[in-house]
Amino acid sequence: MTMTFEHAAAEPAKTAPLAIAILGAATLIGAWIFQYGFGIQPCPLCLEQRYAYYFAIPLACLLAAGVAFGASRKVLVVGFVAIAAGMLWNAGLGAYHSGVEWGWWQGPTDCSGPINDLGGAGGLLKKIQTIRIVRCDEVQWRFLGLSLAGYNALISLALAALAIWGAAGAYRTLRDRD
Repeated sequence: MTMTFEHAAAEPAKTAPLAIAILGAATLIGAWIFQYGFGIQPCPLCLEQRYAYYFAIPLACLLAAGVAFGASRKVLVVGFVAIAAGMLWNAGLGAYHSGVEWGWWQGPTDCSGPINDLGGAGGLLKKIQTIRIVRCDEVQWRFLGLSLAGYNALISLALAALAIWGAAGAYRTLRDRD
């Protein structure tokens, strides 16, 4: 049985969680390819932006199972709203990180401030040889003017929109079932 675009669009409660899980997983896989395949190491803010995906992907899979096995409308709506809230927060974090990279505002001192704690004079050389600081305010890669943080903000907004669409669909189409 093939699912057409019209059929998928007509059932957002079924389509949205699968789209969120697939797009979220593709985003994480892309981040890992940049990190492990191309050697572009993430800064602390980059790593923090991955948390929303670690939350949203499994929850989206649970929502897909919930739709398939008849979960209540309230549970589905709350799950979609939780994903939307997490991804909106993540979009804000991505926008904040982009602003730090563009120099519009100061970033956190642990990844964009001065390096102050290098220890005593005896351990200074050892510290310098082993330290690898990935700064949050230095862009390692840009495409079409956006850094990875900028793309994360856009993808997170898209995932939040999918979650809101799924919540609205779950509320609308499943209200008669409960």
